Amino acid sequence: MYYKNPLSFILVKPSGPDCNLGCTYCFYLEKEAMFPGAKKHRMSDEVLEELIKQGLSQADDYVQFTWQGGEPTLMGLDFYKKVINLQQKYAKNQMIANALQTNGVLINDEWAQFLGRWNFLVGLSLDGPQHIHDKYRFTQGGKPSWEKVMAAQKKLSHWDVEMNAMCCVTNYSADFPDELYHFYKRLGMKWMQFIPIVETDKKDPSKAADFSVTPEKYGKFLKRIFDLWWNDFENGEPTTMVRNIDSVFYTYVDMPSPECTLLEQCGVYPTVEHNGDVFSCDFFVEDHWRLGNIMQGDQLIEMINSSTQMKFGKMKNILPEKCHTCEWYKNCYGGCTKDRIKDMRDEGNPRFCQSTIDFLEHSHSRLQFLAQRWKQRQLQSQQDTADIYNAGFDF
Repeated sequence: MYYKNPLSFILVKPSGPDCNLGCTYCFYLEKEAMFPGAKKHRMSDEVLEELIKQGLSQADDYVQFTWQGGEPTLMGLDFYKKVINLQQKYAKNQMIANALQTNGVLINDEWAQFLGRWNFLVGLSLDGPQHIHDKYRFTQGGKPSWEKVMAAQKKLSHWDVEMNAMCCVTNYSADFPDELYHFYKRLGMKWMQFIPIVETDKKDPSKAADFSVTPEKYGKFLKRIFDLWWNDFENGEPTTMVRNIDSVFYTYVDMPSPECTLLEQCGVYPTVEHNGDVFSCDFFVEDHWRLGNIMQGDQLIEMINSSTQMKFGKMKNILPEKCHTCEWYKNCYGGCTKDRIKDMRDEGNPRFCQSTIDFLEHSHSRLQFLAQRWKQRQLQSQQDTADIYNAGFDF
């Protein structure tokens, strides 16, 4: 049977909203209200096996499991050993990738050695130097967490774990693009992702919380990060990877972006909670975006192609007319649906609209140059292949 949305990525919340940190800007801790009656949320062996069995039987040649939270290391290392055993049990000549997004607090040598051995890609939530990281990332007891995360970074590095820097950009950290970029580079974390933080003020839902980065600051931040990235080229090639830039670059070479926020429609990243509930997106773990439950006969591939999921994906197109006629529309498609501000006509006005415009106007000519060079290389590669073929070489 043909399905419009293939099953290639599965976001898993094995410990639900539980976390051993209490970061000021976290949006997921409050999701515990979705699962009343339990103080601790943990995925059972039965749910785990059904998840992996469905994921591998319904995916094609490639599938990525991203283990997230809350804090996914709360499950303990034995849980992830079971993950590997079950993936080996149910794999059918497939490429399987595992990614773990963690705050690093529980990472020790045993964890790091395991993650390195099984090629887990680790997204480490490290907001930068101590004065930036400890501004909002606290333990449950309200103590700073930077030293613990830095200890984890060293252990992961020692065991050659592939590691990405996951940096939440707040109204405070947006003032330090140079310091952030060079901090990660000194650590050897040459793959960086800068995630704009915006959450509703709990006391006044009509405005954003004080820690939320403003559109003006975020646009300025992205421009400076781009310049730092560009100035770091050696022999015409980048020496670091910034997801915010790489994802946009895809749109310059006529390819769909690997980042869902830049796709025309979203909805291809199902979120599986600890109890088997499946939601449209981890930013929309809400009753009306619940697609089903894998323990109740519902199939992942059918859920991500359901009418509810299709409706969710199409929400991305509900934008003011100015977006659809904007010269940069196909480079952003309005950004992430969660970052929309409702106006009188109930159209979602993207909070970071001006940020994106500022960034693209600043970087356009250089991205265009890189895209033209990339396309020329592709054509040359195709021509070289054709020449070899026409010369009659045996393969």
